[in-house]
Amino acid sequence: MQNSQAQTLATIVKTYDVRGVVGETLTEQMVEALGAGFADEVNAAGESLVIGHDMRDSSPVFAKAFARGANARGANVINLGLCSTDETYFASGAWSMPAAMFTASHNPSAYNGIKFSRAGAAGISLDTGLASIRDRAMSYLDHGIENVAQPGTYSERDVLADYAGYLRTLVDLSTIRPIRIVVDAGNGMGGMTVPAVLSTAVGLPALPIEIIPLYFELDGTFPNHEANPLEPANLVDLQRAVLEHKADLGLAFDGDADRCFVVDERGEAVTPSAVAAIVAVREIARARAAHPDQPITVLHNLITSNIVPETIEAHGARAVRTRVGHSLIKDQMASTGAVFGGEHSAHYYFKDFWGADNGMLAAMHVLAEFGAQPEPLSALTHKYSPYALSGEINSTVADVAAATTRVRDAFETRGTVDTLDGLTITGRTEPGEAFWWFSVRPSNTEPLLRLNVEAADQDTMSRIRDEVLTLIRA
Repeated sequence: MQNSQAQTLATIVKTYDVRGVVGETLTEQMVEALGAGFADEVNAAGESLVIGHDMRDSSPVFAKAFARGANARGANVINLGLCSTDETYFASGAWSMPAAMFTASHNPSAYNGIKFSRAGAAGISLDTGLASIRDRAMSYLDHGIENVAQPGTYSERDVLADYAGYLRTLVDLSTIRPIRIVVDAGNGMGGMTVPAVLSTAVGLPALPIEIIPLYFELDGTFPNHEANPLEPANLVDLQRAVLEHKADLGLAFDGDADRCFVVDERGEAVTPSAVAAIVAVREIARARAAHPDQPITVLHNLITSNIVPETIEAHGARAVRTRVGHSLIKDQMASTGAVFGGEHSAHYYFKDFWGADNGMLAAMHVLAEFGAQPEPLSALTHKYSPYALSGEINSTVADVAAATTRVRDAFETRGTVDTLDGLTITGRTEPGEAFWWFSVRPSNTEPLLRLNVEAADQDTMSRIRDEVLTLIRA
């Protein structure tokens, strides 16, 4: 008879990571088994792997449990301790070691989870090894972890200074005009990484940046607001502080600090698509300067604004449209040789960061671009926000397939149908008519449909949005 924890483990291994409720669906014993399974999957016996963890109360305990499981299977574990997710990517890339990060990202405090990487910060999803890790861990929960003849070692190492120093080599902020920024770390790991990268906490030279901190205290109970800047309610404090302090802009990081959101001097959110377009221009220029004759590729997922591929192509690079998803895009960064990739969820991927995502690096590019010119941020970003976007709208539906079919039946004669990732329909418009498109995608884990709409103007966007929502929720 299968161990009940093994049965539970099968439900919390998601498409790209592990995510569960601490003490209920995610326990120390399960994490230890996952550590053993991970060590086996990446052939770490006699080799080294890296682990790191965020500020949640359960994270250090889980990290130690994972290390025990990996040690039992012969892996030498290097524990980075408290760190952001992109610090583990840095260690995985710089040291060419597999890595595991303990975080539930933007989820509430009751949750925790694990993000996995192969050596070189390569992603691991269900299709590329996570299912195997899950199955091995389930077997270990059923039968116990078998110790190898030569167990692995355990050591601790702080990578923050090296990480911060490396990012400073990628974006030079030393010559920008003096600027004032408010940063909302949401009591997450940005409270540690921002002072290291953008200030002098690890001994780097001072930059012409005045930082006004909000919620920099590391606290996994998130006493001020959830560390999920994608939700507008969680940006309110930052928006208010930007206006109060007459700041040039605001930055908000999620719990594990791998995503960054931007607010302009008026307190208005800058869309992640606009950020992606700004960074794309800079990375294209950087790549062209280094290799003038080589073709340049930039990725964007299918729910970014049309301005992203338009900007990429206007600057002479090839825009490649991808499905939504972290590990998938990391794989495509490698396979296409892309210099940059942007998602509308505020994940930004960099060739110079081993194809992994790094919200801090994206923020540095925005600061560099803004600080090199005299206009306010709202003027700089205006040209990258020409269209009306709905934002992502989630609907709980009883039958995802039936709801999708209703939408397709109603719209397929009115536009071009694309099924790369869910259902995307781009309207067939006559000359002079406003363009529109929408994407309807099912959630990987819940009975949800996610709708994104973009159009040339607000009225067209609202009309298409309301029509599709009526069909979804019928």
